[in-house]
Amino acid sequence: MTTAHSRAPDAQSAPGDTPHMDEAPGAPGIPPTWCSSAKETVGCGLQTGRIWFTIGGGIVNEVYYPRADLPQIRDLGFIVADDAGFWVEVKRLGEHVLRAPAPGIPAVEIAHRHPRFVLHVRVTPDPRRDVLLVALRLAGDASLRVYALLAPHLGGTGHDNFAEAATYRDRRVLWAEQGPFGLALAAADADHRDAWRRTSAGYVGRSDGWQDFHANGAMRWTYPLARHGNVALMGELPRESVLALAFGTSKEAAATLAMSSLAGTFDEAWSEQVAAWHAWQEDCARALALPDTVQARLRDQARISAMVLRTHQDKTYPGAMVASLSVPWGNTRDERGGYHLVWPRDLVECAGALLELGSLPEARDILRYLVATQYPDGHWSQNQWLGGRPYWGGVQLDEAAFPVLLAARLADRDALAGIAVGDMVRRALGFIARTGPSSDQDRWEEDAGISTFTAAVCIAALVCGARWLDRHSRAVALRLADYWNARIEDWTVARDTALARECGVSSYYVRIAPADALIDDRALSSVLPIRNRATGADVPANEQVGTDFLQLVRFGLRRADDPVVRDTLKVVDRLLATHTPAGPAWHRYTGDGYGEHDDGAPFDGVGCGRAWPLLTGERGHYAVAAGEDPLPCLDAMAAMCGDGGMMPEQVWDAAPVPARNLFPGRPSGSSMPLAWAHAEFLKLLVSRQSGQPCDRPEAVWARYRGKRPGVGHVFWLPQSMVTRMPEGADLCVGLSVPAVLHVGVDDWRDVTDVATRPTTLGLHFARLRGNRWSAGQVVRFTYHDGNGHWAGRDFAIEVTPGAPPGRG
Repeated sequence: MTTAHSRAPDAQSAPGDTPHMDEAPGAPGIPPTWCSSAKETVGCGLQTGRIWFTIGGGIVNEVYYPRADLPQIRDLGFIVADDAGFWVEVKRLGEHVLRAPAPGIPAVEIAHRHPRFVLHVRVTPDPRRDVLLVALRLAGDASLRVYALLAPHLGGTGHDNFAEAATYRDRRVLWAEQGPFGLALAAADADHRDAWRRTSAGYVGRSDGWQDFHANGAMRWTYPLARHGNVALMGELPRESVLALAFGTSKEAAATLAMSSLAGTFDEAWSEQVAAWHAWQEDCARALALPDTVQARLRDQARISAMVLRTHQDKTYPGAMVASLSVPWGNTRDERGGYHLVWPRDLVECAGALLELGSLPEARDILRYLVATQYPDGHWSQNQWLGGRPYWGGVQLDEAAFPVLLAARLADRDALAGIAVGDMVRRALGFIARTGPSSDQDRWEEDAGISTFTAAVCIAALVCGARWLDRHSRAVALRLADYWNARIEDWTVARDTALARECGVSSYYVRIAPADALIDDRALSSVLPIRNRATGADVPANEQVGTDFLQLVRFGLRRADDPVVRDTLKVVDRLLATHTPAGPAWHRYTGDGYGEHDDGAPFDGVGCGRAWPLLTGERGHYAVAAGEDPLPCLDAMAAMCGDGGMMPEQVWDAAPVPARNLFPGRPSGSSMPLAWAHAEFLKLLVSRQSGQPCDRPEAVWARYRGKRPGVGHVFWLPQSMVTRMPEGADLCVGLSVPAVLHVGVDDWRDVTDVATRPTTLGLHFARLRGNRWSAGQVVRFTYHDGNGHWAGRDFAIEVTPGAPPGRG
């Protein structure tokens, strides 16, 4: 806890000479950063106002406008001082209590306590304006006053902002501009009169209000202007006032909104916010229909998680949701994107929870948004701004599959409501067929190869999406799904390794299999880089395990008691499980480096991966599939939340580091809240009641029922040119162009020509019956386009004895 400051005020102390008395010195200020990602709560209005706010450290942190991906300030905080040398910045006190009118109602009451005062802060958005209202009341020592400190980061950056303490139509206002954005902070006292007293603008770290108090023990600087830099504004207030932080297309437009909002009462806006959210929460509660036996703590957390999902939805782009209204380790960097971006995977995972909340219109909007942002070849951006512009440039195969699963879930409920999804599904399945099962990136956005999670999602998409294909294409998609499902263990299971013997098992799923595993049994012994570790990153693939294999059970491709699944659980629990005071949690994979360093220093491109509450939820879904009660996982997820119920991306799982506010089982400096984690919590609650994973695709369960199929068809594709096939299996050759296959056996005996047939998957297939060949023979083929243009090479596939057991 930081104590209050006390020193004799010094009216002469200044940050240096300034060329103009109307401009603050010290331009452009220190390099900007964002706030800590440790949010205590987030919120927005349910009406027309386009404001999303966050609270951390008992003050307002980033506020987003006019979209949920555009933060416009770093923070709005407060200093309490007596103008005689005593002063304290309340966020550094560490002694505040945060309350809401009820769980899941984003109207916030905060009390900052100090032996000399209590500062009461209430925060709510104006329901119909792009304005955040903040009511202040200072109790205690009558000599004290409140000072507001505002750090504009307009346009999502702390660079090149303009700030001014000005007068607009006879009212004082603190305002700022950058590019097409403006903000204004107006204040009113109890009689609705202008509440600002002394005001100042400055450059952060040089001439801002905090530096004034640090240098002088009181407010002594009253610079009216700071231009083109990392700027800040400060103003003195009476002991009771209401602030209106408004945003617009100019500083004047923002000031008009602020003053319009202050013409009403704070209590009116507060009451409207509370009533609207109460009604919304009641609708959600009816849809969830949790039995009375569910603990109150879990009920409260469900309401908070529902509110988090609703708050992360955008209003300009219906159906778009950001992953988190935070920047991981934001107080150490000026990253423009943070997690306030759209990841298609996170978006569909959240849509699944919204369905359970009865939010069918929102789930449909998500599907429509995905239809609009799909690329012509069928994939989606790794992540993107709300308007569809890509941020990172990776391609993840599971993100091409998840939208198909959302379409299928809505169709299963007869809830598509006329949304045309056929073209989207065909393009997505075509991309999966033409590029899978190996992906350029796994779901953790790091390595290329074959991931059990990605494979499970893609197989499910092929099965669920086949209904939108023509008859021939549907048959091809289902056969391809069966083939990939049958081969998962061949590609991703390590057997009889030193790690297996150490853990007392015979085999286990690896974290990711290199793409060469499709054609080379030795590929698992090759190095799979761990890209976020400073050292020890060159580890063979068969020495790395992760939790991704649980998706095979969750989606109905394998049973919970499958021997390889059970063996992998033993390995994962030995290497990745951690037991915190909040309950059990798991790391993502062996050697993960995405997290704080061992000493608690923030992640800086390398670090040490920490435990994820999300993975506790995924383990809970395994428990449901195994017929066990996931209550310990639900309890743990709730206990790992911050004091305001925000669920973090990661929790600290090492010895306490009090200086960095890191304690076992409590949120780390990673993203918080993580919308995906909140969605997982809600889905696990629902799955517990139903006795099966609520997002298990119906068509997948009907087709496989957890059993590995036999290899009835082998697929030779340009991205996976197989060299072996089991006796009796048909060979399906897929090419990107129409062709005629020239096929023979061994030394080109029994030659036949077979023409390919087109599909809507962007591939042309020829199916060769396997009953013509025997074990030990070699099938050879090449192809031409029918006009004399040949492939220029021959391809050989050895026929091997037998086929893996299971369904044919």
